[in-house]
Amino acid sequence: MTSDAPAATSKSQQAYEWLRDRIVSHRFTPGYRLVLSQLATELGVSTVPVREAIRRLEAEGLVTYEKNVGAQVALVDEGEYVTTMQTLAVVEGAATGFSAPLLTAAELAKARAINDRMRDTLEHFDPRRFTELNEEFHSALFLHCPNDHLIDLVHRGWGRLRMLRNSTFSFVPGRAVQSVAEHDALVDLIESGADSIDIELAARRHRTATLDALLEFQHSQG
Repeated sequence: MTSDAPAATSKSQQAYEWLRDRIVSHRFTPGYRLVLSQLATELGVSTVPVREAIRRLEAEGLVTYEKNVGAQVALVDEGEYVTTMQTLAVVEGAATGFSAPLLTAAELAKARAINDRMRDTLEHFDPRRFTELNEEFHSALFLHCPNDHLIDLVHRGWGRLRMLRNSTFSFVPGRAVQSVAEHDALVDLIESGADSIDIELAARRHRTATLDALLEFQHSQG
């Protein structure tokens, strides 16, 4: 029985990664029904690891379960996008503030190098690639956050945003230029030895500025 456990865990993890990829890439769109038997057949596994994977995705907010309907990809809610961004600003800011005093010069140089790559993408802008690099940049800054729960909340927030929108920068590409400049300022602040609370607030303002830019864009379109 013990020898079967790793295999079962592996199948559950594979099912989770397979389903999650299809949800965040929008191949499984909001409202798409997740039928256990069909998914298990497609993956070549029993329904058990698929059910476990769906439970994990439900905990992350990517899947909902309704009586007489079953599991389905969570529906897009504009209000939820706003609250997710607001929450992410708080937890990402806090994680960065906790991590900042522990970052080495080499690690800050790595963050700058990532931001330089982001700057290089601006001429031939690819919103999805920019968003990927943006996550890489911020991961470098909260690398040493000692609070694992905060980091988990950040990654959950990122996952939720991926499902709600491929990239905010698709709607407000001009925000990308400002974002790169704010990244430079954030690294400068950390290098200067600023108080953790000041770094936390700067990181929070950076995230909310992206939300504000999108809301302003939507208002102008309305």
